[in-house]
Amino acid sequence: MEHPENSAEFAGLQVNSGVEQQSIINPYLKRGRFRRRELTAADMVEGILKGDITILSQAVTLIESVNPDHQAKAQEVIEKCLPYSGKSVRIGISGVPGAGKSTSIDEFGIHLLKEKGGRLAVLAIDPSSERSKGSILGDKTRMEKLAVHPDSFIRPSPSAGSLGGVARKTRETIILCEAAGFDKIFVETVGVGQSETACHSMVDFFLLIQVAGTGDELQGIKRGIMEISDGIVINKCDGDNVDRCHMAATNFRNALHFFPMPESGWTPKVLCYSGFYGIGIKEVWDMIYEYFDFVKSNGYFDYRRNEQAKYWMYESINEHLRLNFYNNPVIQQQLQQAEHSVLMGQKTSFVAAQNLLDLYYQNL
Repeated sequence: MEHPENSAEFAGLQVNSGVEQQSIINPYLKRGRFRRRELTAADMVEGILKGDITILSQAVTLIESVNPDHQAKAQEVIEKCLPYSGKSVRIGISGVPGAGKSTSIDEFGIHLLKEKGGRLAVLAIDPSSERSKGSILGDKTRMEKLAVHPDSFIRPSPSAGSLGGVARKTRETIILCEAAGFDKIFVETVGVGQSETACHSMVDFFLLIQVAGTGDELQGIKRGIMEISDGIVINKCDGDNVDRCHMAATNFRNALHFFPMPESGWTPKVLCYSGFYGIGIKEVWDMIYEYFDFVKSNGYFDYRRNEQAKYWMYESINEHLRLNFYNNPVIQQQLQQAEHSVLMGQKTSFVAAQNLLDLYYQNL
């Protein structure tokens, strides 16, 4: 490029062309050298059965994917891991937001590993934003002891719009964790409140964590999460809060008398403890051990596992029908038009839905 500054009228001033800018990429770098080899379904199964945490994490990510190709591969992995599952103790832990679920799981898990040994997997479900669709996935930061324990595995997962306090693929993740040799599974829900039957349908013991001051006896006898709990514990029973916690425990015990006897024949107990200070943890586990001895002796433990398998069969059917409906090319073409008709007031929501369903059935 010609520089006008080098003309005669600008004597004494000279501008050179400069040095050509070098590329920031190393020309000797081989791109393929750092490419991760994609694992086959057989490789994943082999790694999971060996207890490889890295491959287990990749498999969980695979089953959480909505890519149809990934789903087919994930189903193959789950099917091959299924014969090695079912040998763990599954415990669901729920409660209102801020009740101390993550802190309690840290104490519960450390106590369990010290007393019983084995390996523990924690499936922490984090709520997804309805606006940004993102999740913080930060429950692991509150589990400081378990996060560094060699025999624990903590997997945060987004709820991704799933109801019932658990993620869409939590059931399949449990199967993979059991195949990897984890004989104790904790499922921490998002803490939605009074409707978490999905978590109850995949665990053997459902523990409800409450705090003092959440309501009176009338609040306690409301149907929902209180009705399906196998045990209720009042957290933060320390310092000046001890009397309030014991009063809340009395209210919950009185409320439980209004519920019909559970199918298991077990009467849920109400205990107080402090997850932050580690007070009363042993008593909570004594209650859980007592429950397992009770339900295994009367046969309810196996009955509940069979009922859960049947429940998830129907849930899988519902999910596959829903996905097949929305992925149908004809429905995808007509969906926007039906939505526009509803927004313009030309059709009611029910008529538009019925028209789409009729169209779907005609093109099966």
